[in-house]
Amino acid sequence: MDFSSDTSAPAHPQILEALDRVNSGTQPSYGADSETLKLKAALAERFETDVEVLPVASGTAANALALSIVCGSMESVICHREAHIERDERGAPEFFTGGGKLHLCGGDHAKLDLEEVKSVCAGIQRGFVHETPPAALSLTNLTESGARYSADETAALAQIARNAGLKVHLDGARFANALVSGEETPAAMSWRAGVNLMSFGFTKNGALGCELIVLFNDMIERFPQLQARAKRAGHLPPKMRYLSAQALAMLEGDLWLGSARIANAKAQAVAEILTREAGVRLAHPVDGNEVFAHMPDKVFESLLSQGLRAYKWIDGSVRFVCHWNTSQKDVDDLAAACRQLT
Repeated sequence: MDFSSDTSAPAHPQILEALDRVNSGTQPSYGADSETLKLKAALAERFETDVEVLPVASGTAANALALSIVCGSMESVICHREAHIERDERGAPEFFTGGGKLHLCGGDHAKLDLEEVKSVCAGIQRGFVHETPPAALSLTNLTESGARYSADETAALAQIARNAGLKVHLDGARFANALVSGEETPAAMSWRAGVNLMSFGFTKNGALGCELIVLFNDMIERFPQLQARAKRAGHLPPKMRYLSAQALAMLEGDLWLGSARIANAKAQAVAEILTREAGVRLAHPVDGNEVFAHMPDKVFESLLSQGLRAYKWIDGSVRFVCHWNTSQKDVDDLAAACRQLT
């Protein structure tokens, strides 16, 4: 019963087929290859606008590099205090920005509180020597508590940021799961809602290791700066075709959306089992592929003894994560283990 993480999942067979397909002949290096050029065109089609794209190998690299071109060394990034860039990236955003800091805000289910963000932006004093003024706002969809921002919620936060002269970054490590949960378009959930640049994740959704930094519209002019920073940081892959081929395989036939639907459906099943069979209370909405459940330690320990793999979360709940390859057997075994509790 492995519900530990969506990064525990294997790569989708279509990813491996794509890698085998491009593994012949020679190609130009550092993004001048045919696969990366095809990827840029495919993303422009999916997002319905001009884009520039830089594939990298990890979500941390994608987030930190993206933020480095919108936040200077004496500026800050507004984000939720539970955001991945705060909790799980070992200071990478601060390191890549050369000393920029994170301005932490609150909000239920790891979603930024609109009024708090509004208050922070209203109080910006760029000329005050003691302040580290915000230059960007970063939001995560799905959030670190598995909650989803709708396009309207994203737009409301982005409007506040834009009025204050800030750029808006989206951490989309689970963007596909957020997207299919509400059946909104990629464009509606990103640039049309006011997002300037995003980290677009495929690793949690079936790729071997592929994250994209996507720049929209007027941010495209900063692409040379992004490339230079990536090169200096050791995150400009010379054989980029292998990353781009993975992204293309995920986009072709909407594999990325199909995989997310499978993961989300399994999470709904897990949530129903936990509430019905174990009688536990859910800590957050199940908007995607994650379930957070409050349960007594003895219940958690009993499930662990029966083969469960899941982790305690920051808020004291237990996190269950599903993915494209979560088996029905794992779901059925969880149900049986929960019935054993009674």
